[in-house]
Amino acid sequence: MAGLKVRKGDTVQVIAGKDRGTKGKVIAAFPREQKLLVEGVNRVRRHTKVTATTRGSKTGGIITKEAPIHVSNVMVVCPECEKPTRLGRRQDVVDASTGKTRPVRICKRCGKEI
Repeated sequence: MAGLKVRKGDTVQVIAGKDRGTKGKVIAAFPREQKLLVEGVNRVRRHTKVTATTRGSKTGGIITKEAPIHVSNVMVVCPECEKPTRLGRRQDVVDASTGKTRPVRICKRCGKEI
């Protein structure tokens, strides 16, 4: 299984599901499950038991947090053209004398490096 094209820190837009059209930043990526944790997207409520901490304060109650979303339900937003886009790859030359190259992600719409 290949790795994800989306990385931590990328801005993505949700294209399917209850949060369709929402933009957010990727907080974490889980390549094995092919899921992403996106800021402000797929928020769920967890009911946790109220417990006392070592200092005597109480924690618990209803906590709202983000849940992972499948990578097929998001598209990367290009920082140049500000639109959701597919990603391509290109080899950029690092050192012309030795011929070393490195892979670079590019926007399929405008061709700029992401």
